Amino acid sequence: MRNIAREIFLHVLAEASIAKGFARHVHCERGLLRVREDLYDLQAYSRVVVVSIGKAGHTMVEALAQQIGESAIEGIVASSVEPSSQVRGFRYFHGGHPTPNAESIHAAKAILKLLDAQSAASLVIFLMSGGGSSIVEKPIDDEISLDDLIATYRALVYSGAPIAEINAIRKHLSAVKGGRLARAGFPAQQVSLLVSDVPDDTPDALASGPTMPDSTSVEDCYRIAEKHGLMAQLPHSTRELFERRALEETPKSDDQAFYRSRWWTMLSNQTAVEQASAAAERAGFAVHVDNSCDDWDYERAAEYLLKRLRELRKESPRVCLISGGEVTVKVTNGGVGGRNQQFALACAARIAGENTTVLSAGTDGVDGNSPAAGAVADGSTVERSRARGLDVRTSLEKFDAYPFFSALGDAIETGPTGNNLRDLRILLAY
Repeated sequence: MRNIAREIFLHVLAEASIAKGFARHVHCERGLLRVREDLYDLQAYSRVVVVSIGKAGHTMVEALAQQIGESAIEGIVASSVEPSSQVRGFRYFHGGHPTPNAESIHAAKAILKLLDAQSAASLVIFLMSGGGSSIVEKPIDDEISLDDLIATYRALVYSGAPIAEINAIRKHLSAVKGGRLARAGFPAQQVSLLVSDVPDDTPDALASGPTMPDSTSVEDCYRIAEKHGLMAQLPHSTRELFERRALEETPKSDDQAFYRSRWWTMLSNQTAVEQASAAAERAGFAVHVDNSCDDWDYERAAEYLLKRLRELRKESPRVCLISGGEVTVKVTNGGVGGRNQQFALACAARIAGENTTVLSAGTDGVDGNSPAAGAVADGSTVERSRARGLDVRTSLEKFDAYPFFSALGDAIETGPTGNNLRDLRILLAY
């Protein structure tokens, strides 16, 4: 069943690709661009510029150029993934992830300069994907240095807060997030194409929503910081803004920046869930989907999903439970791994001796600080690990899941996929 689980996941990566998503939703013929339900006459604009941000930055520009043609567009790509080639007419920046780097700052400045040069006769096409929060960044306050910015990001990532809460704070500390790129691009016509790695009901959390009205407020930020005990973890320059309650509010839905703006989702976690479900059905499993543990602590999610799987197993001889979204891990020790491998390891301890398999992996091909996308575990994992002198509990406590699964040959290593549709958990039993 470990092989079946891997095959389902690899099928998802192939079918939920950027190229296939754009082929379904974007089409251009004789200068008339269709983006889902919108039509844009490219010849009616004095200039068409593209700003592509995120792990899928290059892949999305390639897909757009495939539909429109390279000669029709120009702009900027900022990604944490180094492309093997570049699209003509684009400047490339290699931003940092999961924390910003100097290129992240350079990319933000270049994008703001490009947007500032646009007029009402311009069309700006924003391509947004996961990871954009750190890949393009410029602090709202010049007193915040790059080192302080990195320290702030680390404090947020390790806080255990859900991604939507993390991004709420990022938006209010940034000159480019929370709708501020849309404001910079006003009065140009704007359309954003989204490859989403955030919950479907909070699209403005994607890359911290640089082109969308912000649904969060400064009051939310103060509440989140208190809830997760962040004040003691933040560097002085950002902590001081919280202490003075000096955060600036982001653009909301009634801001003029959004008068000529549209947003369309090309791919999301739901796409991955649907493809996984179809593959599992073809493999002969009765499929159930349960995304209710999105943003739960990994141990709570493991308990819940395994209990649900055992209940479903009573009703069917071959059952597959698909769960999309992300679990959270509050890291207290510095091992090598990520939330997917930590989740799989927590499940391994709970399914020892059972005919059950659990796969958890990120569609971006990257899990935490490891070279793996995730891992697969089954009822034999604990026994096989003991034979190699490994201990599940020790690896869990040290947040060191990657060496554990790598030694067993059960780490899933795809390399960066150039896509990011959140995580996928596949649980099989028969």
